[in-house]
Amino acid sequence: MSRSIRFRHVVLLVLVAIAAFLLLMPTKVRPVAWNPPPAPSLTSGVYVDNQRLNDVEQVGAGNLEGPEALLLEDNALITGLHDGRLIRTSLDGKTTQVLADTGGRPLGLARHPNGLLVIADGVKGLLSLDAQGRLIPLVKEAKGVPLGFTDDVAIDKSGHYAYFSDASSRFGYGSDGDAIIEHGGDGRLLRYDFQTGKTAVLLDKLEFANGVTLGPDDSFVLVNETGAYRISRYWLSGPKAGTHDVFIDNLPGMPDNLSFNGENRFWVALYAPRNALLDASAPHPFVRKMIARAMSVLPKPVEKRGFALGMDLQGQVIANLQDGSRDNYSPITTVREYGEWLYFGSLKANHMVRLPLAKALQ
Repeated sequence: MSRSIRFRHVVLLVLVAIAAFLLLMPTKVRPVAWNPPPAPSLTSGVYVDNQRLNDVEQVGAGNLEGPEALLLEDNALITGLHDGRLIRTSLDGKTTQVLADTGGRPLGLARHPNGLLVIADGVKGLLSLDAQGRLIPLVKEAKGVPLGFTDDVAIDKSGHYAYFSDASSRFGYGSDGDAIIEHGGDGRLLRYDFQTGKTAVLLDKLEFANGVTLGPDDSFVLVNETGAYRISRYWLSGPKAGTHDVFIDNLPGMPDNLSFNGENRFWVALYAPRNALLDASAPHPFVRKMIARAMSVLPKPVEKRGFALGMDLQGQVIANLQDGSRDNYSPITTVREYGEWLYFGSLKANHMVRLPLAKALQ
C-alpha cells in the first residue's frame, strides 16, 4: 500500500471518529428548539462598537482569580474568588484580608441591614457570613428542588427578604454553557424570608437566571435570563404586584450580573456578544447537541470583548460601554456604580477595574 493511500485511510478514520463523537457521545444536554430574534447590530445604532472601556484602571489587589461579585465598603472592595475565598482588598491593592472560605464558588454578594454578608454561592447555595466570621447556610432547596447553581442576590431595604437566582436546577456551576445550549428553562427567581426562614419561588422556567437587583422603592425585582438575551421584571408592589413582564429584550450579548444605583440607573454586565452559530442553531436541537459534545473538548467560541450597558428606569439604554481591543478587560460579569466611579468585576480576570462615571455617561 502506497504512502498516499495509507494517509487517506488515516484521514478517513479520523473523520469517522470525529463524526461518531459528534453523533454518539453521551451528553446530559437535551436541547429545546427556540427562535431567537436577530441580534442587534454592533456597527450602528444604540449598540455601536466603541472603545469606551479602553481607559479602565486597575483597582484592588492584582493577584485575584475570578473576582466575580463586588461590594465597595469603607474604601475597600469585597469580592468572591474561584477558590471559594471571600476577600477584602484596599483600593490601592496593598492590603488583602480573607473573610471566609465557602468551599464553593461565591458569585453574588449583598449586605443585610443588620450587618450580615449574604452570599449567592454557585455550589453551596444561599449563605450568610456574620460578624464573627461564621458561615451560616440559609437555603439549599426550594419547593423540594435543590438549588443547582445559585448565582446572584439582592436584599430589600427593610432586610425582610433576599431575592436570589438559581440559574439552573439541572446544570451546576461550571456547566453554564451546557445549560444555555440546552435552553431548557430550568432557572428560577427565588425569595428568602429572613423572619420565617422560608423560600418562595417567584418565577420559574427562566432561561439561565443570572443577575438580580431591586428597583426603586423595592417596587420590582429584575432578573437576567442569560440564555434568552433579556431582563425580566417581577412586580412586588402596586397594581401589577405578583405579575411579570420583560424589562428589556433582545440584548446584543449574554447578560450576567445586574445592579441599581439606588436612584435612576441600572447597569448590566454582558459576558460576551451574541454568538452567530449559537443563534443560527437555536431551532435545531440535533445540531446543538453536536455543538454541546464539541464544546466538551474544544474551547468555547466566546468573543473576548469588554461589554456593559446602562439603562434608565424604563429599560432604555443610556450607556453603551465596549472594548474589543486585544488586551481588553473581559469577560465583565459585574458592574456597580459607587459615587463618581463604575467598578467592574470578572469571572475570569485576575483583578478588578473602574472607570469614571462621567466617561461612562458622556
